[in-house]
Amino acid sequence: MKPSSRILPIIVFSQFCCTSLWFAGNAVMPDLLSSFSLEPTALGSLTSAVQFGFIIGTLVFAVLSIADRFSPSKVFFVCALIGSLFNLGGVWDGNTLISLISTRFGTGFFLAGIYPVGMKIASDYFEKGLGKSLGFLVGALVLGTAFPHLLKEFTQNIQWEIVIYITSALATLGGILLLLLVPDGPFQKRSQKPDFSAFFQVFKKKDFRASAFGYFGHMWELYAFWAFVPLALSIYQDQQELSTFNIPLLSFIIIGAGSLSCISGGYISEFIGVRKTASISLFLSGMCCLLSPLLILYSSPAVFITFLILWGMVVIADSPLFSTLVAQNTPAEIKGTALTIVNSIGFAITIVSIQVLNYLRIELAPSLLFLILALGPLLGLFGLYKNGSAKVII
Repeated sequence: MKPSSRILPIIVFSQFCCTSLWFAGNAVMPDLLSSFSLEPTALGSLTSAVQFGFIIGTLVFAVLSIADRFSPSKVFFVCALIGSLFNLGGVWDGNTLISLISTRFGTGFFLAGIYPVGMKIASDYFEKGLGKSLGFLVGALVLGTAFPHLLKEFTQNIQWEIVIYITSALATLGGILLLLLVPDGPFQKRSQKPDFSAFFQVFKKKDFRASAFGYFGHMWELYAFWAFVPLALSIYQDQQELSTFNIPLLSFIIIGAGSLSCISGGYISEFIGVRKTASISLFLSGMCCLLSPLLILYSSPAVFITFLILWGMVVIADSPLFSTLVAQNTPAEIKGTALTIVNSIGFAITIVSIQVLNYLRIELAPSLLFLILALGPLLGLFGLYKNGSAKVII
């Protein structure tokens, strides 16, 4: 068996296992709030703690060029192991809001050695068809993100701590598999020392800026949407006076459907181009933001759930494509650093959008809450158009 035929499935499965750590806290959020007597607003703080940890982690990894100086597989393994331990901290009986924020922060910090490093490993193996390969990889991230919601559904009558135990065990398994079965790729070029100028160097290239700014607009919407999917379902349920929604299962389906669009988007990009496919996805997700009040207020349950599933697909389909554009417009020896830098800034943006939504849920009519997310796709498309070497045609 050729290495490339088995390498990608291993990377994809390992990525799925390890990124299940990301929203493990959100999947059991009602239990965390009740078990540790937390206020409802703790949802935003705990979600943002993971994002903030990821931002600081990616900054450290980028400044020290860790993914380019050391074996990416070993970096992935170590981070998976430590990240799973921080995740386990959530089950400690003596937790307070501060300690829970700390454990989620630590989980996010070491996810910085999993998500962008996984993309770096894939790019070291697949120079051709990178969009398709990253489509599978980000699809695994999506499933990993959604998986805790599914776990919550199947463990409703079991202690919520089981979700934390399972996600930590999966992350450890993913790290071990990658370490043992995925050696350094044939296209890897190692840096010999930290390149502190790389952080600024990469933004001098116009096509890199276009890719990065498109990604930043995408990130304004993505994690806020994911974090508030259960809330969107609750808002609709309250507006329509329903009591039949299975929110954990629907959350899994809505978020997990994005894995299909990541994969199909990778294939489509081989026919119409990576940049054009990404811009179409960004445009469609922006339209979903604008249409959300109408669907919340006036649609039937079947139409509303279908709408959220479609939104869950287009909101993430452009993510692997933007990462592909970033990788393609970066020198090989700083590719890992460039991906990490873009991830770092992108996830800093997610903290702002999540906190904005957390604040607006008190100030705005519930049906209008998701309109603010349309700013991301709008500015992302503007960044693609203004900085790209060719016009973006929607």
